[in-house]
Amino acid sequence: MQGLCICPLACLNLFLYMQDRYSYVFVRRCGVDRVPVDILGLSTNPASGGAYALILKEVNGNRRLPIIIGAAEAQSIALEMEGIKPPRPLTHDLMKNIITAFGGDLSEITIDELRDGTFYAKLSIDSQVIDSRPSDAIALAVRYGAQIYVASSVMDEAAFVPEEEEDDQVPYDKQQKEKTKQQPASKMSKLEVLHQQLKEAIEKENYEKAASIRDEIRKLEMKD
Repeated sequence: MQGLCICPLACLNLFLYMQDRYSYVFVRRCGVDRVPVDILGLSTNPASGGAYALILKEVNGNRRLPIIIGAAEAQSIALEMEGIKPPRPLTHDLMKNIITAFGGDLSEITIDELRDGTFYAKLSIDSQVIDSRPSDAIALAVRYGAQIYVASSVMDEAAFVPEEEEDDQVPYDKQQKEKTKQQPASKMSKLEVLHQQLKEAIEKENYEKAASIRDEIRKLEMKD
């Protein structure tokens, strides 16, 4: 690797890979019981200053774990889950490209700690365990189709069980597909227009407008 210039964005130490069995190394280093989770949805609150709440749901249970993330990370996660590809790679697309260029692969991520109200996560790239913010880790996980885990201790401390079970138990991506199938013709027409506008905004790299259109789409879908 001598003489190779690494961009600051590649600070994930992507070149430190070792060809070893990841599962053993990761469990040994983390030493935690983990719960598999799916992404349930994203929501925003005008009073939150542009922040979003990312809701995770345990696969084999009803607990929800809300994590507050920034607008840029929420946009990155939503665009990937909705299958919208920007004309140029966003930060997390670039990170994936860097990982791939070095021959690496993200197999899973774990949100393993909650300290002073802040969540911490780990990326599993081959045999390496790399620190990350949960928002960045999840944005990469959706790009790889990697499983998301949460430490049992974190779930016990921060998760909640909703009083009423609703159809939002369905993972976010499946929920969107089911809602689209059930739309009346008039609403489908409006949704199609909004989706087209969203696509155009992404192509023009007007991400602020795209975020606004995405929120409008979500509000329309929630009226059903």
